[in-house]
Amino acid sequence: MEPENLTMVSEFFLLGLSEKPEHQPLLFGLFLPMYLVTITGNLLIILAIITDSHLHTPMYFFLANLSLVDMFFSSTTVPKMLVNMQTQSRAIPFAGCLVQMYAFHLFGTMDSFLLAVMAIDRFVAIVHPLHYSVIMSPRICGLLAGGPWVITNLQSLVHTCLMAQLTFCAGSEIPHFFCDLMPLLKLSCSDTHTNKLVIFAFGIVMGISPLSCILLSYICIFRAVLKIPSAQGKWKAFSTCGSHLTVVSLFYGTIFAVYLQPASPTSSQKDKAAALMCGVVIPMLNPFIYSLRNKDMKVALRKLINKATPSQS
Repeated sequence: MEPENLTMVSEFFLLGLSEKPEHQPLLFGLFLPMYLVTITGNLLIILAIITDSHLHTPMYFFLANLSLVDMFFSSTTVPKMLVNMQTQSRAIPFAGCLVQMYAFHLFGTMDSFLLAVMAIDRFVAIVHPLHYSVIMSPRICGLLAGGPWVITNLQSLVHTCLMAQLTFCAGSEIPHFFCDLMPLLKLSCSDTHTNKLVIFAFGIVMGISPLSCILLSYICIFRAVLKIPSAQGKWKAFSTCGSHLTVVSLFYGTIFAVYLQPASPTSSQKDKAAALMCGVVIPMLNPFIYSLRNKDMKVALRKLINKATPSQS
């Protein structure tokens, strides 16, 4: 393509979940309550952990971090999607598109790293219970929570800087409800070989590292639990991992179900389904999973609600 024939793109158009106008009110009515539940539920988890001194432990510190990330993760895509549905305006400026892409990959990868950190916490609590308070010191907890922020910001920064250098002239319609890496690359008329190579490299490292950590932690946990003589002791040890295992199964189950299938004409629909599950549905379910199965969390939430509710004289 000759340079004089290039039409530079300054904004993109998100086609969303459906291009049919009659579907927009239904989708808006579905996703607005889901988003409000996500924000409210995760905010309650954070406030309950902050206000209840009994929950000032490493496990709940990491859970508060996960709830915070889930709030940001969902807020990266859902508000813009809701505005587009309501106004029928699908435009997003190039700079806004880069910001959304940066945030989505930052918080999405942070989710997987925090799940790995929480697996490490359960490993130490069950395999080395007598040394738990020494190993999981405030300094170590800070490093375990802070380290992933540095790594994931670096990943998002590299992806965003490489994307910002590309020229876009192959259309402006993105067949997605937010700006994602691969749909954007398909619209570029520049050489995207480096971008794809970096995506592959980061995908391997950022994908395998947390998952390997989770698998190794639970292998050690299962081996330790099987050595416990009493059935009651086994159940008590496993019960502390139930909520975490449920979230891990949902998160990685979605990824495996979608991305381990061969490419097909419906690949863009699979990408939307995976993004909705990981970025909308799971962040909404996490507060329920961690509160309904956790006696201490239920007590803390009850105290928080009682404080917030004026007593009737």
